[in-house]
Amino acid sequence: MQPILGLIKTMRPRQWTKNVFVYAGIVFDGQLFVLDSLLRVTAAFCLLCLISGSVYIINDLVDLERDRQHPKKRNRPLASGKLPIPGALAAAMIIPLITVTTALLLDNWLAVIIALYLIINLLYSFRLKHIVIIDVLSITSGFVLRVAAGVAVVSVQAFSPWLYACTALLALFLAVGKRRQELIQMQAQAGAVREALHQYNLPLLDDMLRFVMVGTFMTYLLYTIERPSILLAGNNLTLVTVPFVLYGLFRYLYLIHVEGEGSAPDEVLLKDRPLQITILLWGLSFVIILYVPNWL
Repeated sequence: MQPILGLIKTMRPRQWTKNVFVYAGIVFDGQLFVLDSLLRVTAAFCLLCLISGSVYIINDLVDLERDRQHPKKRNRPLASGKLPIPGALAAAMIIPLITVTTALLLDNWLAVIIALYLIINLLYSFRLKHIVIIDVLSITSGFVLRVAAGVAVVSVQAFSPWLYACTALLALFLAVGKRRQELIQMQAQAGAVREALHQYNLPLLDDMLRFVMVGTFMTYLLYTIERPSILLAGNNLTLVTVPFVLYGLFRYLYLIHVEGEGSAPDEVLLKDRPLQITILLWGLSFVIILYVPNWL
């Protein structure tokens, strides 16, 4: 039982929440309550959870020795010895094979996207994560592919390409924030845990963070103005959601620069109540704007 629990833990179930980006297509296309579309995208979500879980297994196998030097990562199942290496290797080969084969039954393009996601992440695990700037861009590509996977399995009519840009920049914002957190947390030992951190410093990461934050906000603003949606009948009601996005970005900068928050962005989200409320209000306002007029 312990190896099975260790395998599940290594697949990072908490990180599977990132795969909710697959629902962007049906949410912003107005198909959230279309049962067939919802089921197809949910199936894609499950497959993404499996493939991303296998990537985490591979990543832990590659980083085994580095993780043993990390104050927190040394407790991971593989690094601590709770999960046998042969079992992890078998799972890392079997799970992707099953996932891609199942994706083919759902949609050919979904299988291509999942295979591409796996390839990029394998390259990331073995090489790309050691190259400055390329490492965070590689992480960003995974989020864009998640959105593409959701679009691939349904027929969208009003999905704006601007959302790909919004997703990419938001993911980049979070990836840069995570690198900043790692650099502060590990300090002199940062390079021993992640090679690319040798090539980063706080001024560079802070400049990148500000640059990407501005880009994220401006791209979202353009999306709300130019969104080609048949649901909104040409009006710009989505502009109402812009203050929530602006506050969320500012709130995150406040937490890291004023409060000295050193956690990874996803951990900050789990414990900061104002951020949680902001995201909830943003989501509710968008759903109301998109769907309520059709129900009246």
